[in-house]
Amino acid sequence: MKLSINKSRSLWWTISSAIILISIISMVISWQNPQIGAPLRPGLDFIGGTRLQFERDCTELGNCDQPIDINTVREVAQAQGLGDSSIQIVGENGISIRSKDLDVDQRTNLQTALTEKIGTFDPQKNQIDTVGPTLGAELFRSGIIALIVSFAGIIIYLTFRFQLDYALFAIVALFHDVLVTLGVFSIFGLVLGTEVDSLFIVSLLTIIGFSVNDTVVIYDRIRETIKVNPERPIADIVDDAVNQTLGRSINTSLTTMLPLFAIYFLGGETLKNFALALIIGFTAGAYSSLFIASTLLAWWRERTGKSPVLVSTEAVDTSASSQDG
Repeated sequence: MKLSINKSRSLWWTISSAIILISIISMVISWQNPQIGAPLRPGLDFIGGTRLQFERDCTELGNCDQPIDINTVREVAQAQGLGDSSIQIVGENGISIRSKDLDVDQRTNLQTALTEKIGTFDPQKNQIDTVGPTLGAELFRSGIIALIVSFAGIIIYLTFRFQLDYALFAIVALFHDVLVTLGVFSIFGLVLGTEVDSLFIVSLLTIIGFSVNDTVVIYDRIRETIKVNPERPIADIVDDAVNQTLGRSINTSLTTMLPLFAIYFLGGETLKNFALALIIGFTAGAYSSLFIASTLLAWWRERTGKSPVLVSTEAVDTSASSQDG
């Protein structure tokens, strides 16, 4: 079965536009939320502070009979002067608390008060992380610079490898993938309290690399076909290129997703959001390479009537005629 993606390109663009619009609205709402104050809910890595994660010891008789009441945890935190802390229930018997910087005495007092209210914690599963606000700001700056440099490098590479319009539409597809991933995590931050950390920046850079690789494969096939059949309509050329690379794109995406799903469902808590971001971004990347970058290029070439192969051929013919004369 042959896909005619250019016949339905308005549909693909509408779907992407709707998802991106929802993403932007979610990020604006998140930014206006006084408890978040950013497009995504920032984790400890970016804003600094102390994060404590405790898990009840279920080997003790009766210690885990009752589920943890988050309101009880909030009352304990309020009594300890930590009423503005971010509190989440982790699994069935764990709690995660992110607060301002706490010294040893404050952490000990909080843990003691929580033990009295909700049960004894397993000391081997307790986690305490502390990050200063200066380091958090530096991590954020470094991540943004890395994203900007990667976009600039991709534009330069694709401009030299192909042409400027190829590069620009590849960047549009990359922005699409990044915005979709940001939007989903913004919604999760509002609804589920999901935070982003330095690994999230790593996931965005990985998504960019994966997405542009798929796009380059399609663009390479388009360029080769234009050289061989410069008179063919660009929409037909793009459709053929997508159909010829469709199986490869699907197989690559599926084989990449399998270990990510394994990490998400079987890996540790610290890697779950990283794997989830990659799953979302890789899915968006496969979609944008097939249905956004390629159809935008076809639309632009139809609109401008641009055919670089014909131009270069005419230039050679003109030069040859001048020499003959």
